[in-house]
Amino acid sequence: MTAFSRMPRYDIRNDGAGPYAIFYCDTCGREFRSQPNISNTLAQDFQRNTLSGLLRRVPVVGGAAAESLLGQDPRYSYKMDAAQLEGAWNQVQEHFRECPTCKRIVCLSEFDTQSGVCNEDSPRNKDIAEARGEQTGAALKGLAGAFGLGDVIKQAGESMKQAAESAQRASSQMARCPQDGTLAAPGTKFCPNCGTAMVQPAVDRCPKCGTETHGAKFCPNCGAKQEAAPVPAPAVTKCPQCGADTKGAKFCPECGTKLG
Repeated sequence: MTAFSRMPRYDIRNDGAGPYAIFYCDTCGREFRSQPNISNTLAQDFQRNTLSGLLRRVPVVGGAAAESLLGQDPRYSYKMDAAQLEGAWNQVQEHFRECPTCKRIVCLSEFDTQSGVCNEDSPRNKDIAEARGEQTGAALKGLAGAFGLGDVIKQAGESMKQAAESAQRASSQMARCPQDGTLAAPGTKFCPNCGTAMVQPAVDRCPKCGTETHGAKFCPNCGAKQEAAPVPAPAVTKCPQCGADTKGAKFCPECGTKLG
């Protein structure tokens, strides 16, 4: 089982069978519920009814006396102690993973198992966004075929894909908290949620005029196409023939061998 540094956000609920916890994905908010301890609730209910009957002639009302001796009725309790909460978290941990980069605890749908990080931090995030768009489009296309709405659904699928790409670009231009994943406006120094120093977004600038492009394919100021500059090959510092120090020269100063 994956080790976690903390629990994700949670609520405690009760539907009449005892308290249970609901844990939420830090990214999409999907819910995962633990199971209430029904056997404990039934056992305490039996003890409470028995004790109330035995104490029915005590000046204190029997039910109130049972409440005092046995504690709060779990059927109406919205409290869990540390051990109970830990047990509830152990029930649903298999549905979560913790991203080693941003420290968010996310559900399996938001985690890239191949890269070992969450989808937003994955180097394959564009591929994942495209795959999700294609899956959504395929599902909508199947429904459209039954109702004769193929063209309408096709346009909707393309719009959803574009929206996902736009959201991805927007999040990449936000300052992000490395502790809990909170996003804030660029320049925000500290997380408004936990106070951790924020990681600022990388600034993309047009190589022609220096204008910030915010991830656009063309410069909004001069229209130049934005292309990543090729990474230069490392200079040869040792001659492969004689081992002399070349100091970045194109030919070895010792034996004349052509370098690079």
